[in-house]
Amino acid sequence: MSRAVSRVHRLTLGHVLAEQARSWPQHTAVVDGTTRLTYADLDRRVDALAAGMLARGVRAGDRVLWLGQNSFRLLELLLASARAGAYFCPANWRQSPAELAFVVDDLSPALVVWQRAEIGAGAAAARELAPRGEWIAHDTPEYDTLFAASGAPELDVDPADPVLLMYTAAFSGRPNAAMISHDALIGQALIIGRLSGIDSTYTYLNCGPLFHIATFFSTLATFVHAGTNVFTPRVDAEELLRLIDAEHCDGAFLMGPTRKQMKELNAGKRYDVSSLKSRAEAPWEQRPGGYGQTEVVGMLTFAALAIDGAVGSFGRTSPLMQLRIVDPDDNDVAPGEIGEIVCRGPLVMNGYWNRPEETARRFRNGWHHTNDLGRRESDGSLTFVGPKTRMIKSAAENIYPVEVENCIRTHPSVAGCTVIGVPDDTWTQAVKAIVVLKEGTTASADDIIGHCRAHIASYKKPRTVEFVDALPDDPDAAFGGGGYPGSS
Repeated sequence: MSRAVSRVHRLTLGHVLAEQARSWPQHTAVVDGTTRLTYADLDRRVDALAAGMLARGVRAGDRVLWLGQNSFRLLELLLASARAGAYFCPANWRQSPAELAFVVDDLSPALVVWQRAEIGAGAAAARELAPRGEWIAHDTPEYDTLFAASGAPELDVDPADPVLLMYTAAFSGRPNAAMISHDALIGQALIIGRLSGIDSTYTYLNCGPLFHIATFFSTLATFVHAGTNVFTPRVDAEELLRLIDAEHCDGAFLMGPTRKQMKELNAGKRYDVSSLKSRAEAPWEQRPGGYGQTEVVGMLTFAALAIDGAVGSFGRTSPLMQLRIVDPDDNDVAPGEIGEIVCRGPLVMNGYWNRPEETARRFRNGWHHTNDLGRRESDGSLTFVGPKTRMIKSAAENIYPVEVENCIRTHPSVAGCTVIGVPDDTWTQAVKAIVVLKEGTTASADDIIGHCRAHIASYKKPRTVEFVDALPDDPDAAFGGGGYPGSS
């Protein structure tokens, strides 16, 4: 096939934006504080931003790292990276400086766009630990220097190439960045849009953390369907109420505790939030959830695809994917038997950044191995059983005990430890550490918790600490922990 013919079939995120600007030039694309941009405005900014990035030496395959809270600039940088052929990564700004420095070292980005307000100290500390790439503060006039006076040339970007890098939680003590293609993001956006009733009239409130694929795929679905994305940097219950009222938001990523707080604040009906019910008949609203992970753009099965009922509560497989349940030798197990969930299709990541051995292991025999256990029911639906490795689910965060255990073991008084999840009425699970101290040493629960707070993200630190003389063989059973029966 000639190069000219192959280009006829290509559609990247950059192409999607160009078409939105032609088809919906006056339609509002983004709202962020006092900033309101139409699709034509956003297209012009992205074009100038891509040109400026190229002028600074950003090339195809280079990484662009975002260290900031939610902002429309995060979306425009993704789209500019798409046009430049670069890989864009929104990092978890809640991480400690050492954790952020690991990400910077691992990615070796050509450009780091960071935020001075509120999180600047942590980002600056990470920069001292890992001085890689050019750093530009997005919330200062410095960001404007990234824009070129003229637009970028149209580059031959392959939609099968990666464009988004998302770090997963640390299964083995260090996180891996899943490389997700244009094709995968656009395909998932179409599925999410169909199930959620998203169209050009849809307005999505970006209040969940956009370093999580579970919130970002709604952002992209709204963009692909020419809807309006409203951004707020953090979760503030009253500000969310105000934005929903003012912008008539149809959707938002809201955790249970936040919903409760919003309900209490709005007891007098000061804010009109009725717009959130505008898609109440959509399949996703009727049966939300399913099973998925970052490596498949968030969702592999959908409860909404089993709207007529199913044995398995995690629904049925996406129409863009294949799913099997296999034994340790990758042979299919019978319906009703538990095995590893494996899948393939256009939504699967391209692999892990800078992890060829792990990519090969996860992609063996032509299927992506999820490291999760499941069961295919008699009617073809899926039941998710749990991860092959232990995981604690605290609100929207996946916390892997091995990472917290590795941190606790660096405390000078600790001889050994194990970390489990225990039930929590507010956050589903809380982190509990069981610690054995070295002979002749002392340490309090506050000492252990403070040590973790200083070295890893605060949300990963133990809520409680129990000191014992020896560790049990099965800490989850002995101390009442257990896996979380939900999507990862």
